[in-house]
Amino acid sequence: MLEVKWVGFDYGQCIMEPGGLRNPLVIGDICKELGRPELIADRIYRYHQLNEQYGGYSRIKEGHRDEIYGYVLDDDPAAQELFTKKEQQYLDMGEGLVDALDWLQEQGFVLEVVSEMKKTLGAVGSDIVSRFLKGRGLTKYFPVIISPQGKLDTINDVQIDDRYVGKTKEGGDIYDVLAEDLRSRGIEPEEGVMVGDKPATDINPAHARGFKTIQYKGFIDLGPSDADLVINHFSELKEVLRKKD
Repeated sequence: MLEVKWVGFDYGQCIMEPGGLRNPLVIGDICKELGRPELIADRIYRYHQLNEQYGGYSRIKEGHRDEIYGYVLDDDPAAQELFTKKEQQYLDMGEGLVDALDWLQEQGFVLEVVSEMKKTLGAVGSDIVSRFLKGRGLTKYFPVIISPQGKLDTINDVQIDDRYVGKTKEGGDIYDVLAEDLRSRGIEPEEGVMVGDKPATDINPAHARGFKTIQYKGFIDLGPSDADLVINHFSELKEVLRKKD
């Protein structure tokens, strides 16, 4: 049992699970809607090339979205906008997430998203993370996103803390700023827990800075980490977390 006041959630393959995303369907929908069905096969082939180059669609989306927009979609603004919209339609939430968030909120935990947001290519409030949270009605749980773009108010679409700008999860310095931020709110790092799937970004650097950590393996198992606990379903959060007074 971990006694904490603050719970941070990773976005990709955690809050958002891409299991329902079918990239050929997305590309096909885009080309058909633009009246260019003859481009479907070639654009799907280009997408597969990126997949082979970077080792997975999730890696492309997190770190190389500019290549999707440029190489796959030929720098076509209309296709880019459609891709962003269609992608959102096919994405899922982690199983049991909303029920767990309801419980966490009722217990009085402070909930925030901590996302790497690499090359999400969007102004504040229009990036893929904000759009997903708004589209799924999750902003009532997550009023802010902490990211290398800054600390973002998801309700009013404004940046409210630029100390995070340029800081990253993989580099670990985003957690240094987070520790300062939480202390200013009366929460010590050890009174916070980071929930995520990636050892190198969500777990190990946060753990090294005194945060408690929970590795979520409900969508993908990325191997061993320094996590205090491992869960496979968000319902387990009710069993392993207790609100610290």
